[in-house]
Amino acid sequence: MTIRCACVIPAFNEEAAIAGVVAGCRAQGLPVYVVDDGSRDATAARAREAGAEVVTHAVNTGKGGAMADGLEQAAAGGCEAVIFLDADGQHDPAELPGFLAAAAAGAELVVGCRRLDEASMPLVRRLTNRFTSWVLSRLAGRRLSDTQSGYRLVRVAVWPRIRPESGHFAAESEMLVRAARKGLRISEVPIRTIYGDETSHIRPVRDTWRFIRLVARLALSR
Repeated sequence: MTIRCACVIPAFNEEAAIAGVVAGCRAQGLPVYVVDDGSRDATAARAREAGAEVVTHAVNTGKGGAMADGLEQAAAGGCEAVIFLDADGQHDPAELPGFLAAAAAGAELVVGCRRLDEASMPLVRRLTNRFTSWVLSRLAGRRLSDTQSGYRLVRVAVWPRIRPESGHFAAESEMLVRAARKGLRISEVPIRTIYGDETSHIRPVRDTWRFIRLVARLALSR
């Protein structure tokens, strides 16, 4: 079974990497939507030059809002599923066929799972990912290997059921817990762990507080 799929890339000040990510997705034969989420650099221009359709936000709305807008644009273009990738080059577009194969086999949500014991992943991030995955697995009622991975496929038809209320990085975690609780068919595919010189947009204190609030909200909504 073949599904119509597009890549959606939320981006904030990623002019150095965005063209390469878009080109990699295009090389796999998929249309690309970049959501320029209030960037102050040439992210939008570089994405267009590389062949992406660009949605531009005047101000930064957060990753959750950018994901939603990108998916809605892809759905309006007739896509049945989208694959979210990060804009900084951490996700290898050459691995897109694995997501498409899982969706063709019936998965409604496909998560790219990194090996959390790989030495290439910074130690702090490795420990954080293990802890958050353990917490969210308890809330979801099933084992989730890598809840912080932003590389994932979502079928458009299930989006209204799992669309997160969180507007920032917690959105990805919330989406996964909602999907598990609603009994969606979730598949995990292995992906490489790629880290370079990119600058993380995660703010430890602020985003930790958002994660705590998310956990509390999900616990109360059981």
